Amino acid sequence: MTASDDGDGYGADGVETRESSLPFETTLERLRDVIERRGLRVFDVIDHQAAAVDVGLTLRPTRVIVFGSPNAGTPLMVAYPLLALELPLRILVWEADDGRVRVSHLAADALAGQFRIDATMIGPLAAPAVIVSDALDGG
Repeated sequence: MTASDDGDGYGADGVETRESSLPFETTLERLRDVIERRGLRVFDVIDHQAAAVDVGLTLRPTRVIVFGSPNAGTPLMVAYPLLALELPLRILVWEADDGRVRVSHLAADALAGQFRIDATMIGPLAAPAVIVSDALDGG
């Protein structure tokens, strides 16, 4: 689902968020496994919680998986150079105040609209939604 911010800090236009029934670390590993199984590269996993702890702050578990494929992303960046601001793609895994694990990513149609991408080229931008669905639905 694409959510709009309703004042709780959990929504933003153009962001799709799903709840995971799995624990945080299991959710993260399932996502990584699906990404790698699809032949995509995990470039990095940014641990915002650890960074917060390093400076004496607290943050619920919050990690961003940075992933993609130069074969898919390069043609998009050639046609739409500013899209490099959003590539590689990212999936956020985070724990909400209520302890539930959520998974969020930018929606392909939102990116396509923001960067005025031709409909025939947006396929690779749908990768996060497909990966999240596969990981959370056990595909």
